[in-house]
Formats: sequence, structure tokens, C-alpha cells
Amino acid sequence: MKIAKNLISLFVFILTVVCFGGCSHLDKTDVKTVISNELNLLKNLDSDTAQKYVSYKELFPDATTETSLSQEVEEVFSLFFQDFDYQILDLDVDEDKKEATAKIKLTTIDAQTLASDYAEASLKAAILKAASSDSADTEETTTSMEDRYLILDDLLKQNHYETMETECTIRLTDKGTSKQEWEIIRTHSLENDLVGGLMTYLSDSDLMSPEETLSVYLDTLKTMDSKQMGNYLGLESLLNTSDSAKNSIASALVDQVHKTLDYQITSCNIQSYNAVVTTEITTFDSASILSDYQSSRDTYLSSVDAVIDGSSKRYEHSLELLLNSIKENTDTVTSSVTFHLTNDGASWKLLENSEAIGNAIFGTLSTTPVPDENSELSNDESNSEPSDETLSDSSEYIDEEDFDSGYDFSDDDANADNYEDDTASDDSSYEE
Repeated sequence: MKIAKNLISLFVFILTVVCFGGCSHLDKTDVKTVISNELNLLKNLDSDTAQKYVSYKELFPDATTETSLSQEVEEVFSLFFQDFDYQILDLDVDEDKKEATAKIKLTTIDAQTLASDYAEASLKAAILKAASSDSADTEETTTSMEDRYLILDDLLKQNHYETMETECTIRLTDKGTSKQEWEIIRTHSLENDLVGGLMTYLSDSDLMSPEETLSVYLDTLKTMDSKQMGNYLGLESLLNTSDSAKNSIASALVDQVHKTLDYQITSCNIQSYNAVVTTEITTFDSASILSDYQSSRDTYLSSVDAVIDGSSKRYEHSLELLLNSIKENTDTVTSSVTFHLTNDGASWKLLENSEAIGNAIFGTLSTTPVPDENSELSNDESNSEPSDETLSDSSEYIDEEDFDSGYDFSDDDANADNYEDDTASDDSSYEE
């Protein structure tokens, strides 16, 4: 009898364990099913599910201009999750508290590399945007949400990014009353985990170092045309002009920049939010260009042709000589340049970028060293010193008196027109 009672007690105990164990197993199955259903939608590139877990606004919370959910934005998420995968490692269900926790191994895109590429592309776009504006002094931050997603879209289409594995925790809650209704708790941390930490990387103000930031500035400069370079470096008088001859000179100078500009960062000293970067800049030798131009022009001015040409043709020929000196230049010069950067909490920014870079690249050649035709002086004014507005620091004035000696036109009426009207004080200067 005693044995029978013990058997009954054992049977009841086993039945109880089986029942509760069965319930626990069913709970885990339900939780697993909910997680799988949701994450499978991400694997299948479902845009609505992607937006449910990763709001397109959350990637760029500092964007001042929002945008609607355009096709381009939807496409970004599809490209981002194309290699997404997951594995449920462990489940823990608390039926009494109606809570569940799952440990998940995620396979995501290499978000850190993508974020670094984005930071570089975004800064380049901001620099070019500033260079395309006549009134821009410094680069403007690309604030449009649409612009930012277009950059991501281009990167994801043009580049192949490796995948990486990370572990995360997903928490669920039972919202049901009469029956269980497990639901994933959406949090910022979960959003960040599902995109491989991209949100964290994009918000890192040190994502690009001061050296990397300076490199973007200098590399972007190599891609600018004459108008952009003139705007960005404050050299409008040299590079932006409506004069066709000076436009040719501007284009030749920009070609010199594209051919010769190179740099090597030698040191970087970071103190809190400020950095000093020393760089060896190699560029065209502006002094050599000016020297060659001066020599060619002096030879021309001492010739009879310069007198016969008259002021207008002398001006045009001087521009041609300068253009030729620029095009034929092969000399370069390397100098040490110090750049200052500051971290504004979002990223490193280059201070006084226009002046520092402009001086480093163009040296003394900051204006066209040829006086305008309209600024030619008459003989009455030739004894006065030329003003700074008339000449650049590196040029000499082209004057009629440079040619008066050594050539006599007094007996040649046909050449009388070659004199400016004001070269003689009165008509008697032509009489014998």
C-alpha cells in the first residue's frame, strides 16, 4: 500500500513537470516565432518593417530639413539590409512577468566603414557646395535629409561592403489578455544593433581624424574647376573673370594645380577640441612662372614691335606671354604649411581654409600680373608712381616712354597714329 502511494506521488510530480515544461516550451516557441517573423521581413527587404525598426529620421537626427519617404530613401534600406541575417542563440521566458529575452547573433553590413565613407563624401559635397556659391566663405553642412540619403544611396551602389557579426538582446512583452500576444519592444539600442551600430558611428565627432579631414579638403580642391576654385579660395579677380584672355590664364593655372598639387602630412598635435596639422605642400612654382614672364615681357618691350603694336596690342601680347609661361612651367616648390582645425562636437572643421590653402597653392601669384588696357598711363602721368590698384606686386608698368628712346618716328607720317594723343603737349612737337 505504501509503495502504491509513493508511485502515485511520483506520477503526479512527473505530470506536473511535463505540464509546466510543456507550457514553457510552447511559450518559447511563440516567442521564437514572433522574432523570426519580424527579422525575416528585414531579410526579405520589406521597407515597412525596416521603417518600423529603423526610422529614416533616426539615422540623421540633426538634419534641419526633413523629407518624405521617397523612393530613394526606401531603396537605401533595401540596399543596407541585402546581406542581413540572424541566428537565435538563447531564449528566456518569464510567463508571470509576461516578459521574454532573446540573445541574437546578427550579420550586418560593415557599418563603421560605411559611416567613414559617408563622412568623407558628405564633407566633400559640402565643400563643393560652398565652392559653387559666389557668396560662400566656408563650407556649409549638408543639412537636407534627402541629400544625406542620396549620399548613402550612391555609396551602397558603388561600393561593396563586407559583413560583420555582432550579438544583441531583443526584449519582448506579452500584450495579450485572454491569450498570449508577444511583441518585440522597439528601442533606440535595438535600432542601432540592427544597422550594425551605424547610428553610433555617424554621431561620432572623431569618426574622421584631423589628418583625414584635411586630406578631404585638399583632395577635393584637386577636382574643382576655375570658377569653384576662385570662389572657394577668394581668388575671384584671378580665376573668375569675363575676360576671355584672362579666362585662358585661369584655366591654365587650374591645370597647373591639377598636375602638381600634392601633400604629405608630417605631424598632428591635438589639444582638446583643437588640432594643428603640419603639412608639406607641393605645388607649381609661381615665382618661376613670374620670372619667366618678366623675362619674356622685358624682351618684348625692348623690341620695335612693342612700339608699333600700341597699348591695346601690348596688353593682349602680355597676356599671351603670361599664358605661355604658365603652360610651359614644369617647376614645383614644396613648403611647410600649418593648418588649424577645431572639433565642433559633430566633426573636425578646417579654420581659415580659404586663406591657408590659397596661399599654400598660389603663393605670390594671387592676381594677374598684367595691367588692364584702360589703366595705361599717359605721358603726363608717367612720372608718378603706379598705384597698388593698377599693378600687382610682381609686375612693372607698360608705358609709352619705355619705347620713346632709340626709335624715331618724326619723319614717318604713316606711323604717327602709333602715338597716344597725349604723348605730345602740342602740335609743335612734330615740327622741325
